[in-house]
Amino acid sequence: MSPMTETIQETNPVSALGFCSATGAPLRLYRQATMTETMEHSRFDQRRLTEKLERFLLTRPEPPFLAVDLDVIQAKYRELCQSFPTASIYYAVKANPATEVVALLAAAGSSFDIASPSELDLCVKVGVHPARLSYGNTIKKAADIEYAFRRGVRRFAFDSEAELRKLGQYARGAAVMCRLQTTGENADWPLSRKFGCDLEMAAELLLMTGDLGLRAMGLAFHVGSQQTDPTQWRKPLRETAELFRKLARHGIALDTVNIGGGFPVPYEGNVPPIRQFASTIAEAMDDAFGASPPKLMLEPGRSLVAEAGVIQSEVVLVSRKSRSDQTRWVYLDVGKFGGLAETLDESIKYRLRTTRTGVPGPVVLAGPTCDSADILYEKAGYHLPLDLECGDRIEILNTGAYTSSYASVGFNGFAPLRTVCL
Repeated sequence: MSPMTETIQETNPVSALGFCSATGAPLRLYRQATMTETMEHSRFDQRRLTEKLERFLLTRPEPPFLAVDLDVIQAKYRELCQSFPTASIYYAVKANPATEVVALLAAAGSSFDIASPSELDLCVKVGVHPARLSYGNTIKKAADIEYAFRRGVRRFAFDSEAELRKLGQYARGAAVMCRLQTTGENADWPLSRKFGCDLEMAAELLLMTGDLGLRAMGLAFHVGSQQTDPTQWRKPLRETAELFRKLARHGIALDTVNIGGGFPVPYEGNVPPIRQFASTIAEAMDDAFGASPPKLMLEPGRSLVAEAGVIQSEVVLVSRKSRSDQTRWVYLDVGKFGGLAETLDESIKYRLRTTRTGVPGPVVLAGPTCDSADILYEKAGYHLPLDLECGDRIEILNTGAYTSSYASVGFNGFAPLRTVCL
């Protein structure tokens, strides 16, 4: 599943963090036009990478690559468990399917949300029992359902009658959850429209489960990835509780609600801490279900792995489109097709770090491929130092999630983004 990953042990200690491996100059952070000047040192300290990552970057591996500090993931998982002590956590493998990441979380006690037979095989390969897997993708081939059920998976999601009937035919006896539609409001990466059904259809479908030889276990929803508003869980939880009560009157006793993931990470600015999301969701659960709450499932991905990773890239070209153009084009050796797909529509705005210390000026950031769609940021107002040159390295922060798993297998002949786990 992860042919482009490797594990590196620390071998090169460094006396200080956050300095250029070649010159010893302090590294600087840059972001959008609202911060056109170099950040103050105190602000930089808050964005410094972990010691393990800094040490690895000093060895100057050939870019581009994604480096992941596994200790950060372990700490994030522990924090999530403490914030949601009664919840069952199902890591969304698609966020970062590196074998080392899955193995670490499996050893820590996590269960897993899978989207394909390949993710199933990966989990089983590292020792995860199929009973700890939930097939959360609502769009599955009949052959994939049959394969997963044969391997021992007993928990599946659906959001349509056709999918439910496939489950009844190829996974008879399984527990199933119906996914509801949400708006994705306030999410930087919404997951609306494509997934879920309305409340009326959900009720109709769950009432069909018994006749199809399936057990209706609950309802699922997702309020959007990189969801910065903790209150967005309130409305779907109220709707879920109403549907629980309605179905109970028809003899369908649901016992689980899956609230998905969506917890944010600090890309362009600070976000509420996970404990704030936990307390707001707990209040919403109390309001919706009262003294008899159902079992709670979470499917975190981004919040567990994003902050553990950094992509180091190389500046391939710095150019202008005319002699009078004040905006430079900065082309990196990694772009949309190399793992930065979430820059689509400039949705996720990553912070950048460079050793250059010159006065910042406006730039368009783009990838290396011969495709005009491979532009990362043109409207978001990024600024980079005027003394930036070809061959300089730029680090893209908090990129441990939805990067290596998005990379193409070889568009334009560029290799997939390599992952190094530390």
